[in-house]
Amino acid sequence: MNLIIDAGNTSVKLAIFKKSEIIHLESVAAHDFVAAVKIIFKNYPNIQSGIISSVGALSKEQMNVLAIFCEVHEVSNASKVPFKNSYASPQTLGVDRLALATAAFYFNPHKNNLIIDAGTCITYDMLNDFDEYLGGAISPGVQMRYNAMHDQTAKLPMLEKEELLDYIGNTTENCMHSGVVNGVTLEIDGVIDLYKRRFEDLTIILTGGDALFLSKRLKNTIFADSKFLLKGLNYLLEYNKH
Repeated sequence: MNLIIDAGNTSVKLAIFKKSEIIHLESVAAHDFVAAVKIIFKNYPNIQSGIISSVGALSKEQMNVLAIFCEVHEVSNASKVPFKNSYASPQTLGVDRLALATAAFYFNPHKNNLIIDAGTCITYDMLNDFDEYLGGAISPGVQMRYNAMHDQTAKLPMLEKEELLDYIGNTTENCMHSGVVNGVTLEIDGVIDLYKRRFEDLTIILTGGDALFLSKRLKNTIFADSKFLLKGLNYLLEYNKH
């Protein structure tokens, strides 16, 4: 069994894999991480290996707790990957993007893959049919756009995403919803169209916290998998055991 830990910007996901199957999944606040780890090892004493991908939510002290219970691999730019990394500044490449590219490598090998992670930020990552990671793009995520309108203006309210009744907003709130939701949707579809012009038989993989909310709005055919990053981390753990 493997314990997979994805420490994002807002929460920490803990998943237990038995081979390629997820048998337990939970999400906790960063301050509850140590307590959650202790409970997991009490309930699943057969976990032998763990992997941590952290973008800053966990302190070194918190991450070191995991090493008490099992062998641990912390994802970094030194981690071995099963593809060629052609990123010009590999030392700055986010560990979550490494894991997403790894998931695509095993999910759809030797094919053109565009992985879109709709989370705090929206990341676009391209793995081509030569198994070469090329890079992509980063833009503000859905909630970040709402936050920016509230934080950087005097009167616009703080909102969270909701279903649109019409793309023409007839209140300030509806206008903000239309601007954010339609803006993100049109951006993603536009980026996909750009990549399709360059890469034949392109597979689009959509993941992240806003994946299900956005997937039904996109005109392009996509494969949506909210657990894609966790699967990539499990593959990375196995690949780095050897």
